[in-house]
Amino acid sequence: MTIPFRFKMLVATGVLAASVAGLAPSSQAQQPYSSYWYPKDLLTWSSSQDKDAPFNRASIPLADRFSGQKVNPKASVDPKVMALSIMNPHTSNTPSQGSNEFNTFTFGYWQYVDKLVTWGGSAGEGIIVPPSPDVIDAGHKNGVPVLGTIFFPPTAYGGQYEWVKEFIQQNPDGTFPVADKLLEVANYYGFDGWFINQETKGGTPEDALQMQTLIQYMKDKKDDMQIVWYDSMTNKGNIDWQNALTDSNQMFLQNKTEKVADNMFLNFWWKDMQPSRDKAITLGRSPYDLYAGIDVQANGYDTKVSWDGLFPGGTGNNAKVSLGLYAPDWTFSSSKTHDEYYMKENKFWVGPNGTPNNTETTDAWKGISNYVVEQSAINQLPFSTHFNTGNGHFFSVDGQLMTEEPWSNRSLQDILPTWRWMTESKGVALQPSIDFTTAYYGGSSLKVAGKLNAANATNVQLYKTDLLADKNTELAVTYQTPYKASDIKVGLTFADAPDQIVYLDAGKTKENKWTTKKLSLKQYAGKRITSLSLSFSSDKEIADYMIHIGELSVYNTNNAKKLPAVSNLDINETDFKEGIYTDARLVWDKLDADVQHYEVYRVLPSGQKEWLGATSNNAYYVQQMKRDSKEDRTTLEVVAVNKQYQQGQRTQVHFDWPKYPKPVAKFTSDTFVIMPGGKVTFTDLSSEVAEQRLWSFPGGTPASSTDKNPTVYYEKEGIYPVTLTATNSVGQDVNTQDSYINVTTDEIALARNIAVGKTTTASSFVSKGEAPEFAVDGKVTDNSKWCAVGSGPHWLTVDLGSVSRLKQFVIKHAETGGEGASVNTSDFTIEVSEDGTTWSEVVKVQGNTKAETTHSIPVTSARYAKLTVLKGTQGGDSAARIYEFEVHGVQK
Repeated sequence: MTIPFRFKMLVATGVLAASVAGLAPSSQAQQPYSSYWYPKDLLTWSSSQDKDAPFNRASIPLADRFSGQKVNPKASVDPKVMALSIMNPHTSNTPSQGSNEFNTFTFGYWQYVDKLVTWGGSAGEGIIVPPSPDVIDAGHKNGVPVLGTIFFPPTAYGGQYEWVKEFIQQNPDGTFPVADKLLEVANYYGFDGWFINQETKGGTPEDALQMQTLIQYMKDKKDDMQIVWYDSMTNKGNIDWQNALTDSNQMFLQNKTEKVADNMFLNFWWKDMQPSRDKAITLGRSPYDLYAGIDVQANGYDTKVSWDGLFPGGTGNNAKVSLGLYAPDWTFSSSKTHDEYYMKENKFWVGPNGTPNNTETTDAWKGISNYVVEQSAINQLPFSTHFNTGNGHFFSVDGQLMTEEPWSNRSLQDILPTWRWMTESKGVALQPSIDFTTAYYGGSSLKVAGKLNAANATNVQLYKTDLLADKNTELAVTYQTPYKASDIKVGLTFADAPDQIVYLDAGKTKENKWTTKKLSLKQYAGKRITSLSLSFSSDKEIADYMIHIGELSVYNTNNAKKLPAVSNLDINETDFKEGIYTDARLVWDKLDADVQHYEVYRVLPSGQKEWLGATSNNAYYVQQMKRDSKEDRTTLEVVAVNKQYQQGQRTQVHFDWPKYPKPVAKFTSDTFVIMPGGKVTFTDLSSEVAEQRLWSFPGGTPASSTDKNPTVYYEKEGIYPVTLTATNSVGQDVNTQDSYINVTTDEIALARNIAVGKTTTASSFVSKGEAPEFAVDGKVTDNSKWCAVGSGPHWLTVDLGSVSRLKQFVIKHAETGGEGASVNTSDFTIEVSEDGTTWSEVVKVQGNTKAETTHSIPVTSARYAKLTVLKGTQGGDSAARIYEFEVHGVQK
């Protein structure tokens, strides 16, 4: 639903799509999902009892990072940036380790973020949501702490104050059971803290004091567990957004001399942060522990912001407090294509000029790089990047294409370039970009393209580093270009002369294949490398120059060790479907060695290896695999990869397929009732192992067919059978439906949905985009629905225009529109009326869980049909979400 500004921050990801696009039903049973709970559910959680728990663990520790050189004089190291990002499109059914979808929010501007909160939670699913492990891994790789969300919704959105009371309940011994579980979860899953957003009305001063005590309890037990408090609940226990640090909310940040929360995220309606800054200093806290919230969910970089009230003079040098961004994932959610997303992402973080060292613009939004200095976690050898974003249309390993299936897994994301993009040229500079058509390892590479000649040689500044070289240090660059004889150089700066670039000649480009050039850094032993860049030039003009950089790495040659084979590799679960599909859960013992990640392969009967995925964890879910012809056994293989992306020894494990099945004959049709002379198109739904099919249509033309989806005409009234026989080498199956097609002139039998486009009224609706007419527009796409919020009941009335004969109703609930099954309508009634005044109840449903429901009634005369939603969801969320209300009948 679209939410008014006041509540935009309150609606989390739980109301969005619950399905995993691209996964066939055969793999759903085994797919591990990220966790979410209500307080009571959390108390019963145990990692040893939750079979998904091992797949939800992050494996990459939080890296150290540094600020280093400053490329923009307006930027400062003082203010911090917190991003409250919807990293996953739904609370429930979020795959633990990525998916086979390319189109994923693979955030890559970590250098501007100091904390990332994975925003989630809904009243209908769960309000305590830890981050998914792929997000934790990506953040940690870049030195960014990642926090989960505790979201107590407003009562209008299903919030129940009993959840708050359960949350703050304290035992006689002084312990807080829920707080202990929160610490346990964060420790087991490997993330860094919690963002607490309490916006459910009903609190008291005693509750506020109890919440403060709970936070201090958590900090006392684990001081490095970061707690962020949202400016909503006050010291009186009520909900009253202060938009500042005030006497009413300071207790959640500081209790006399004792720190409570690490940070406070201040609500959006501020003008000047000076009073909050002064208050923080008075309390003995850094003003940068406060984050001035900016809601960018609706308008992104077109959001109106009182910048001078936060960054006087338009720079970060005199910042009053830190910056908090709500829903910077707008760059992704508002984009129709991945190219549009990348354009918006760069403008959002870097500014309209597309370079962090020049943010001069008349635009109000100057980019986050205008205010804060980029940070980097590249401070240890080896360092390798393939410019891999964590998703792709295919996956390559060492230049060899291993699969042409799309994928996403943010755990595999490389540290991406620090500066996007900084180029230097005396002419028109070449343009760098991330390219998804070519990859050396992963699904993307760095492309540099444009017109190249002697006058516009271009240096592309890429990475901020702090790497100590010694006599064994070597640098390697792997590239591919169709243009021979262009020159490529690697640029380095050192700590003793940070403004002077030293160029190392990587030679002239060769034929159009992946080429690796290795350069010794022995002469720079003892120096600290502070940046890496690449330079391109040519004596001859190349009008459409293009080069792909597949790998850039710095390492010590004496440290690379081939990793041993993993031990105790086991398939602990499979789920066979139709005899030709299965998924698998793999586990193995984690190696003690320094592992970048583990690759998982399938060995086909031909001996060819198919890449199935990779993980830094020692548990991996293999998504749906299809049986290769009639193979009896499938071999899976796991190999560890070190920090220099060298594969170790391989370990294999096998599983046996069940006996090859005979087919199951199934079918459907586009209609079941037609007038004489009408046609019916049949659809074969038989199992995939069917090799031949034979249809029989008594009374139809043709009378038989071997087509997969035949069209048949019926001339005479009657009720006709249909038979489908499906056959393969193992056997056959015959499916006969005796009374399947009804050819008739009876109007009632031919009744259709007569509500489309008719006049509607409703008790209420959220916005013009979710008004009642969208429940009778004949579609469920593009979020076309009626949505009403509040305590309910909610009602929707359709005026059919004249008294009609009605026989059936069809309701398409939230799940049909891509939302979670937990927000399907639970309890509802349908009433009919001839005059709109006197109503008769014809349908009453309690406890529905289905996405679509059909309700047949005796033929009834009525002009009006009224749907009343008594319980809007499966949980506490009271909102109504109706994508279509169909009224089937015949108008008189």
